Amino acid sequence: MKLTTKNGKLYAGEKEVIKGWESFSGWYWFATELEEEDYGGHPLWFGYVQGFENEWGSFWQGELQPLIDSGKVWEIKEIDLPHAGRRD
Repeated sequence: MKLTTKNGKLYAGEKEVIKGWESFSGWYWFATELEEEDYGGHPLWFGYVQGFENEWGSFWQGELQPLIDSGKVWEIKEIDLPHAGRRD
């Protein structure tokens, strides 16, 4: 599965990425669907994660929030999103 840019938008496979996060450790989380807006106080997303392995799955923003608050993870700006991630 590859990340591609089409018409100025980022795609994971055939799914448009609607939100993304990046970390100092080189991990990326790319949301392609909002599964639940309020899942324990934070959104539950479905998407593509580039970590130790590249994989599809659900991820809870509540797990990312402490890392976001500490500055170790940040939301990728919309203007930068089409160019984000590891292009294998």
